[in-house]
Amino acid sequence: MRASSGRPHFTVGLVVHPSRSVLDSIRLITRYAGRSGAAVIARWCDAERVGPDVVTVAPEEFADRVDVLISLGGDGTMLGAMRLVVGRGVPVLGVNHGNLGFLIEVGPQELEPALDRLAEGRYTLEPHSCLEAGDSRAFNDIVIAAEPLSSLTLDLEVNGLRHGYYRGDAMIACTPTGSTAYNYAAGGPVISPSAPAVALTPVAPMSGISRSVILGKDDHIVLRNPSGEVPLIFSVDGTSAGPLQPGAELSVRLRTEAVDVVRFDADTHSQRNRVKLSLLDLPLRRDQLVELIPQPLRDQAERLRRG
Repeated sequence: MRASSGRPHFTVGLVVHPSRSVLDSIRLITRYAGRSGAAVIARWCDAERVGPDVVTVAPEEFADRVDVLISLGGDGTMLGAMRLVVGRGVPVLGVNHGNLGFLIEVGPQELEPALDRLAEGRYTLEPHSCLEAGDSRAFNDIVIAAEPLSSLTLDLEVNGLRHGYYRGDAMIACTPTGSTAYNYAAGGPVISPSAPAVALTPVAPMSGISRSVILGKDDHIVLRNPSGEVPLIFSVDGTSAGPLQPGAELSVRLRTEAVDVVRFDADTHSQRNRVKLSLLDLPLRRDQLVELIPQPLRDQAERLRRG
């Protein structure tokens, strides 16, 4: 986060939670940037939430100007930030102002040392893949469903060959990152982040394909609405992306290394996520759960037990 005197040549972009106050973190970032001569910008839509010390620009200008993106919110905010800079080589740092924060390593209380490490180059970049479907990009999942109280029928085509159909409540296409979200809740597999794969998982299947299908990064996936009358709806990372009209199709591909996420301690981040997954019913024995507790806390508990 270094810049010369005069016009800044390093620009920090902010993407903020739509309702939670993140002003303390913003003030810290702007003070830090001011000392180093860097600029801090946000989009017009966030003007009221970032305060007067942050310059706001048009959305179409924002992604072109930033050198690093800082997301202040939860996983939803982080996913939105990542979608803004796909393929641009802009690293994304998440600061958790949300709840679980599977994607996010840094809490607000850790922000200042994180900025120090960012400025000193003491970090690694963790590549994340996304699903591309037309103009939509999903880092977690694309979900296709029917209107409420009705069932979905959806045809599957892979690399130009028909592979059957789905009939049920919904169908999930997810990345490895998204495999621990709705896909996992629907009984789908957890996929290693190192695997360039896509999981297709039916939700409450009634007929047709009833189990998850795993496909590779070079597979061209087409999901087609075979109905002549009934539109389907699809969402991207939990946000509505519009209808899938009768007879229309959605072409889906995995884009690897779409965005780099800043990591300071990948092992600690993975450990925290194991704890969070255990709370979501990942099957661990009691002795395995104990292993997730940081060693200093285990030592302290042992001293207290011994009196």
